[in-house]
Amino acid sequence: MKQLKIEASTPLCQLQDAGRFGVRHLGVTQGGALDWVAMHWANWLLGNPLGTPVVEVALGGFCMVAEQDCVLALAGADLDARVDDQPVAPWRSFALGKGQRLTLKQPKQGVRAYLAAPGGFLGEDVLGSCATVVREALGGICGQGAALAKGQALAFTGSDATLREVPPALRPQYAEKPVLDLVMGAQIGDFSGTSLFEAFNREWTLDSRADRMGIRLLGPQLVYQGSPMISEGIPLGAVQVPPDGQPIVLLNDRQTIGGYPRLGALTPLALAQLAQCMPGAVVRFRAVVQDEAWREHQVYLGRWL
Repeated sequence: MKQLKIEASTPLCQLQDAGRFGVRHLGVTQGGALDWVAMHWANWLLGNPLGTPVVEVALGGFCMVAEQDCVLALAGADLDARVDDQPVAPWRSFALGKGQRLTLKQPKQGVRAYLAAPGGFLGEDVLGSCATVVREALGGICGQGAALAKGQALAFTGSDATLREVPPALRPQYAEKPVLDLVMGAQIGDFSGTSLFEAFNREWTLDSRADRMGIRLLGPQLVYQGSPMISEGIPLGAVQVPPDGQPIVLLNDRQTIGGYPRLGALTPLALAQLAQCMPGAVVRFRAVVQDEAWREHQVYLGRWL
């Protein structure tokens, strides 16, 4: 077993995997990496199963020291990663010698970086996953839902992999003003015609009120004209509209049920793009139907076959 000693961390640095499934009826949310695409590539670089536990680092502020020679992989945002002051670009695996220090400082492009280790980082499985959900006190290294902290050790047992990088043509591009595909939902016909036009033809600004539960968007006020709703299950990426008319995109740590009307839900690929957007960034919605979104998703998954 090899270990990495954490020297600096923040509440936004957490152990994540593909998420917790089959437990929504218990009121337990999904969790998991917000940018699943970057997590998949980080694991692919080391030959791990794509949903293997990784470290999600949002906005930087993370530093650790290798206690043995090892090979790690980095994908996702460019957080000015350095090994003993030598730059390390994302989308590749790299060697970290005993006593060397890996630091992820601050964002240069994107928001969330994913660090993978051979065989995956060890954590306490709770309900089939070690994904950290702080609000529910589930997952993480010890199973209590705590973020990574200074002084902890990240352990893994896999064998070192060959160094390689993600082909440039396959790397996600983090657009300055991304267009996010939205699968239209059951209540979309209950919004006013003006609201529907503005929802898909106006720009939306990401509010600073954002976390792993959801991201509030600022823009034109959307008007719901339908009847009051009974609370129902909320899928990942649901775009719900509270009474103030400002949409909220619900993410991996969302509540399991809700009673606000929804425009629909973002596709998984749109969610991965959104996870790399800073507060203040501008996005637009593009309406798609479920069949189209499904086909696009299946084609994209073929990159890892």
